[in-house]
Amino acid sequence: MASQPPRTHPEPATVPTVVDEWERRLELEGCLNFRDLGGYAAKQGRRVRRRAVFRSDALHHITRHDVAQLRELGLGDIIDLRSTAELRTEGRGPLVHEPVRFHHVPLFDGEPQGDRGTSLSLGERYFLLAELAKGPIARVITILADTTAVAVYHCAAGKDRTGVVTALLLGLLEVDDETIAADYALTQQALDAIIERLNESDGYQTMLATLPPETLHARPDTMREFLDRLRARYGSVAGYVTDAGVEADTVIRIRERLLER
Repeated sequence: MASQPPRTHPEPATVPTVVDEWERRLELEGCLNFRDLGGYAAKQGRRVRRRAVFRSDALHHITRHDVAQLRELGLGDIIDLRSTAELRTEGRGPLVHEPVRFHHVPLFDGEPQGDRGTSLSLGERYFLLAELAKGPIARVITILADTTAVAVYHCAAGKDRTGVVTALLLGLLEVDDETIAADYALTQQALDAIIERLNESDGYQTMLATLPPETLHARPDTMREFLDRLRARYGSVAGYVTDAGVEADTVIRIRERLLER
């Protein structure tokens, strides 16, 4: 499909309220951005199943109390989107001792790096990430389609890599763009605390110091731009997912698993 310039959207004064935040945020002592994807409306009157898939920032700071909460939740699969270097430096944390399936699926690998001097917008960066990480993204979707347990996927902040995966997952479930943008923007409420925590690590401190300030936000218009660019290239989120190598029966399974009738 021929590329088209993305549409532009006015930035809303406030983030649209789609589902009350308290219904989706799981309060953990060691996580700042652990949220349920359930409850969002999809097409044909369906709704994303609650307490099935969660998105999060890194899990290595969780406490014993947090572990007990996640055990009670029925957590069975962890998908770690961080690089090998991040995993090696920060570790998995207390959940390494729990009987959960751990899937290391880095969207990009190597040492954490900051900005390379480009002038790309954050939405453009997300599109570039989706282009370069088709294989890992297809694997994440397949894992989520195949498991029967509660699952969580995460990166370091739960904003960028996790945000791209969330947009693609919700788009594949036929959740509308405004809802996807609003879910992404919920990270903004915890972003200062997340950045403060990342700055406590030497590796992330170096990376954050080199990032342009305009990337350190979670505004809804960023996600709208990403989705516009994706559709201009692939026609739809489903078109992208197919191009990434996800089989048609996998799309059917993930929709059946994660959408309530």
